[in-house]
Amino acid sequence: MAGPDHTHDHHDHHHDHDHDHGSELSEMQLRVRALETVLTEKGYIDPAAIDRIIEAYETKIGPHNGARIIAKAWADPAFKQALLEDASAAIAKFGHVSRVGDHLIAVENTPQTHNMIVCTLCSCYPWEMLGLPPVWYKAAPYRSRAVNDPRGVLKDFGVTLPEDTKIRVWDSTAETRFIVLPMRPPGTESWNEEKLAELVTRDSMIGTGLAKLPGEVA
Repeated sequence: MAGPDHTHDHHDHHHDHDHDHGSELSEMQLRVRALETVLTEKGYIDPAAIDRIIEAYETKIGPHNGARIIAKAWADPAFKQALLEDASAAIAKFGHVSRVGDHLIAVENTPQTHNMIVCTLCSCYPWEMLGLPPVWYKAAPYRSRAVNDPRGVLKDFGVTLPEDTKIRVWDSTAETRFIVLPMRPPGTESWNEEKLAELVTRDSMIGTGLAKLPGEVA
């Protein structure tokens, strides 16, 4: 019976941003919060408007970019091969460019292998594809349990995999990010890319969820 693969491939990368030690705020987060407070007090910004922008980027704009890429990979075998060979180059053709120094790697889920993404040292995340990282992604319990008990974490997210499915955990770094290519749901053979994108969720691109089934979308 295959078990989880806990190889992380850090390659001695430096984690120099977004460091999140438990519930503590990083120096950068503290500075941003202080700046936001000052600007709010002076009437330059509306906190409610900022919250709406952040929510939109976290739940709509970012994940929408990733969903379109995944849908194209499902529908276009040539693009899928290009995405798996060099995701950074593949998405660049569609105007999605990673930040300087970032390298995006796509990993494919199959019936034999399920991939899951984590950043054990901070909260490295492919923002341009998935938007803002969810709070749980940055939390210490997820970062530790994803490595030590990935099957248990998946169960907490409502995902139960066959015992013989290997779970591979990929550890993001400041230079290398990952995106999961989830399995295409059955019964979607005639669907176009726009409709396929509706099946792709943020969690399915992190690996803590599966793509929606056809009956789960309107």
